[in-house]
Amino acid sequence: MDTILVERAEGVVTITLNRPERKNALLAEMWPMLSELFVEIAARPEDRAVLITGAGDGFCSGADLGNAAGGGGLGGAVAGMRNVSNAALRLHELPKPTVAAVNGVAAGAGCNLALGCDLVIASERARFSEIFMRRGLVTDFGGAWILPRLIGLHRAKELVFLADVIDAERAREMGLVNRIVPHDSLLAQAGEIAARLAAMPPIQLSVAKKLLNQSFSMSMAEALDYETIAQAAMFSSRDAAEAVMAFLEKREPQFTGE
Repeated sequence: MDTILVERAEGVVTITLNRPERKNALLAEMWPMLSELFVEIAARPEDRAVLITGAGDGFCSGADLGNAAGGGGLGGAVAGMRNVSNAALRLHELPKPTVAAVNGVAAGAGCNLALGCDLVIASERARFSEIFMRRGLVTDFGGAWILPRLIGLHRAKELVFLADVIDAERAREMGLVNRIVPHDSLLAQAGEIAARLAAMPPIQLSVAKKLLNQSFSMSMAEALDYETIAQAAMFSSRDAAEAVMAFLEKREPQFTGE
């Protein structure tokens, strides 16, 4: 059985973690596979949005600790964790919009894989946990960076220090989840959102994502400078002209990424 399934349809790349018997826990070799996949998607113009989910009744329970990246002493552990970190960075830097469809438990690195996506759509059965402390570990897959930006420092510390399991409603209250949908329609509704993103102007989406991601590390004056340059470039794009023509002709625009 392939541990990562990839399907492509109408600009949407659906990535399914496929170890349902282990709640889609990630084997050590799956981290570089994810990194390579994110790099591949970034380079393919026809791939315009990404949907990540898990097979069976779980999203991802984190790293498979029976196959953890800690062999070979400290040096081996560091090398293994570089693979985890590289996958997190490739996801964060992916210049395409990403949607997590969380169908069940998302724990540890699996929780941060979901939260590292641009949008998080959760089933009513979804559960989230920064479970690392219960395993004698600290956050990885970017959790220490992602959480304070999503929910603030004090709430991030609460999740990390106590390692509680929270349900979808609590996750939404805290600001971790965009939407909660009925379990049976999760993939349909998350897929619809991914399809809407795939139909948007891809260059504009990519630039908007980068502007938002960089906003925490720059002043407003710097952000405005970047916006000014970016917007001037967007005005000269074919997709901007197409948007105007579509508005005047009362039809849906057809964006090509030009």
